[in-house]
Amino acid sequence: MTSQDLFSGRPVAEDAADVLERFRASGGRPFHTYPVDEVRGMYERGCAANGLSGDPLFSVSDFGVQDFGVRVYEPRTQTGPTAVVLFLHGGGWVMGSLSTHDGLCRRLAALTGLPVVAVDYRLAPEHPYPAAIEDSRAALDWLFSAGPVHGLDVTKAVLVGDSAGGQLAAVLAIENAESAYPWPIAAQVLIYPMVDLTMSAPSYSRVTEGFPLVADTIAWFADHYLPEGIDRARPDISPALAQLPAGLAPAYVITVDNDPLVDEGADYAAALARAGTEVQYQHLTGYAHGLLTSAGRIRRGEQTVADIAGFIRNRTA
Repeated sequence: MTSQDLFSGRPVAEDAADVLERFRASGGRPFHTYPVDEVRGMYERGCAANGLSGDPLFSVSDFGVQDFGVRVYEPRTQTGPTAVVLFLHGGGWVMGSLSTHDGLCRRLAALTGLPVVAVDYRLAPEHPYPAAIEDSRAALDWLFSAGPVHGLDVTKAVLVGDSAGGQLAAVLAIENAESAYPWPIAAQVLIYPMVDLTMSAPSYSRVTEGFPLVADTIAWFADHYLPEGIDRARPDISPALAQLPAGLAPAYVITVDNDPLVDEGADYAAALARAGTEVQYQHLTGYAHGLLTSAGRIRRGEQTVADIAGFIRNRTA
């Protein structure tokens, strides 16, 4: 059930209304109106308050890889060959961390029964493009090549990312399909992905106020992440504009209606299908960007995590 939001004129789902009202009661300022250090702290607190609780797991271990960290969530009590989820967090390449998505990663590990490896890639503006994609690429290589270090016997990987993490997952999937020596990627899950940094989709003009993430927020993220003058249509920046190769891993693409990224996510799902990729596409009306990091308070968010886990189980069985 949805109702029309009097502030924005957008439909808002009943179970999402409380989180939205809390945001507006606190001032209703979107992310880009704060300094970087302040918005990072706000995002940490918001994810802690609204995110999923930490499911108990057999072990949780942190490792260093080059200049960034990873966290391995292990739900199994016995080791052996296994598929692994490589998780890339959102936050516009500017904010987000292992802690902001800890509850989500724990839940994915618990529901799939598979290890989840979360990547704490370096953030802009201290580490602008291409740092995030370099770290994500290195994490994928580390996952398959550093078994003696992390203790996992990896048979295949599923790439999962939300928002900017969805962009990183999409880029890795494309690069891997184009590689002469690809890793076995079983699937990719792209959650309201940020896949066209030219910002040319019509939905940028529809979602401009009333939510934590609006069109100007995406521009602010991009300006912090991307060097001045760079071609924003590059395939490792805007995978939606890439010439997609054959052999891409099956994809599950999720979009939400109250999101400036909704049109590019839908367009990318269609582009994947045109390239011959098996695609499952889900659009959620009445929900805003950040649904999964608010899944502790929004029932549809928790159900969507369960849907993602089911997709992963089917693709790794």
